[in-house]
Amino acid sequence: MRTLLLAAALIAAPALGQTNPQIDYPAFQALTASVAPQRATRLLAFAAFKAEAAKPDVLLLDARSASAFQRGHIKGAVNLPLTDFTAGRLAAVIGANPDRPILIYCNNNFRNNVAPVPVKSVALALNIQTFINLVGYGYPNVYELADVLDFNDPAVEWVKG
Repeated sequence: MRTLLLAAALIAAPALGQTNPQIDYPAFQALTASVAPQRATRLLAFAAFKAEAAKPDVLLLDARSASAFQRGHIKGAVNLPLTDFTAGRLAAVIGANPDRPILIYCNNNFRNNVAPVPVKSVALALNIQTFINLVGYGYPNVYELADVLDFNDPAVEWVKG
């Protein structure tokens, strides 16, 4: 009986997922597919990432949790956790220009694998979700740190909390 209930629930699950008008998984899949080619051309080696971050009007965005950010982050970064992304919050942090260059990094850009940057599952790295969300909210000028660094390297300019 328990197996039959589980089977019925699994069969019904896709239909139930489409009943919420505020959740559109097929649109997310389409967005993800459309962003992939753009993302592939927006991966920056650390030297280029650091040079871009030094330019005026470039935003260095850290989308990790507020507590992780407070424990340490790249100098000059601004924190807006991915879980807090809304059109309004993004506009408040990014500003009025949707074409503003935005640089992103995440835990998986650091080899230390200790707080505040424990390595996440590679398929679920925060950079992927952040990139997709920023483009999906209308910010097309996103660049991502490509390298894996040691946050103790002085060139990183890691700010410890």
